[in-house]
Amino acid sequence: MPIETKSDEITHHISQQFNNDLDELRNQLLAMGGAVEKQVSDAIRALIDADSELGLSVREKDTDINYMEVSIDENVSRVLARRQPAASDLRLVIACTKAATDLERIGDEASKIARFGISLSEQGEAPRGYVEARHIGSHVRKMVQDALNAFARFDADMALAVVQEDKSVDREYKSAMRELVTYMMEDPRSITRVLNIMWVLRSLERIGDHARNIAEYVIYLVKGTDVRHIGIKRMKAEVFEDL
Repeated sequence: MPIETKSDEITHHISQQFNNDLDELRNQLLAMGGAVEKQVSDAIRALIDADSELGLSVREKDTDINYMEVSIDENVSRVLARRQPAASDLRLVIACTKAATDLERIGDEASKIARFGISLSEQGEAPRGYVEARHIGSHVRKMVQDALNAFARFDADMALAVVQEDKSVDREYKSAMRELVTYMMEDPRSITRVLNIMWVLRSLERIGDHARNIAEYVIYLVKGTDVRHIGIKRMKAEVFEDL
């Protein structure tokens, strides 16, 4: 039976501390993700229900999201300086800092939606485009949720599904924009209010883009391959060979 030396004990202790540091970083990111997910949900509900109070709450909480990103970045710097991670550990650290940036930007888009929702609620009657906003909003909210679940479970297949969903959101967005442009041409009096809804749809489409980015970081983390800027067909062929 091998004898455990003092050196072995120290190595095990350091290794356990490193694992704890990585777990803390991952938990920080998932906590930020949960907060951002709620921001998106509340912003959409504030818009659809013309709830100015809820919209203001979303706007105020955006600062909390910013602080969360800063805290994660600081933790990443400490881990890199103290532990000098390599291989899959380094990929986790990189994925966390990049995902935090996208989550902060999702929070910004949620704040924009809340701002436009407040403005629209003050204008009275709901303009054309609310149905589209509700539908696309539900779609991108699920994308964010699934991207975060994929990160929590290190599930590359779920992440791939999120990447594929982004194409569907893009099609829905373009179709809705065409319909709204036609509507404004037919009723010029509606232009100002419908433009606000178009900006909301733009923010929702951007949220879908950021959810896709997070999903791509999960694929990088699990598979060890950077899949940014490559098409889904090539991604499946080169990274998901079993599909």
